Amino acid sequence: MTPGINAARKANVAHSIHEYDHDPSSESYGTEAAEKMAVDSARVFKTLVVAIDGKELAVGVVPVTTMLNMKLIARAARGKKAAMADKQSVQRSTGYVLGGVSPLGQKRKLKTFIDASARNFKTIFVSAGRRGLEIELAPGDLARLTGGTFAPLHQE
Repeated sequence: MTPGINAARKANVAHSIHEYDHDPSSESYGTEAAEKMAVDSARVFKTLVVAIDGKELAVGVVPVTTMLNMKLIARAARGKKAAMADKQSVQRSTGYVLGGVSPLGQKRKLKTFIDASARNFKTIFVSAGRRGLEIELAPGDLARLTGGTFAPLHQE
């Protein structure tokens, strides 16, 4: 069990766990997850950690087929600028390794912003806290468990 799965279980949130054989040579963990689970990639979301105004860390949860728009997440976080957080800060604050960062069960609860497109689906998939392990749950439950806010975070 991962802290992410434990968080969902502890909160009695309906969820499903999906495991697949992760290929270390895969260029995109998210695209690989969608392909190996045979689900629409628009329903598979990646978890990205950013630094807002060079200080506060925040989490952006966006579809794996898109790129996180730094201006949009900065605006959602009421900051001026956002940049990807460095690897050590991500691992230290979340307790997860890159490619397996879950929005759930993080060591230090970070402000979380979920792309508004998640609300288009009954359930979405996010990392359960390890490469090759995804958790499927309702977008509203993800927001409730993370204290997250829905916001537009990517541009087509």
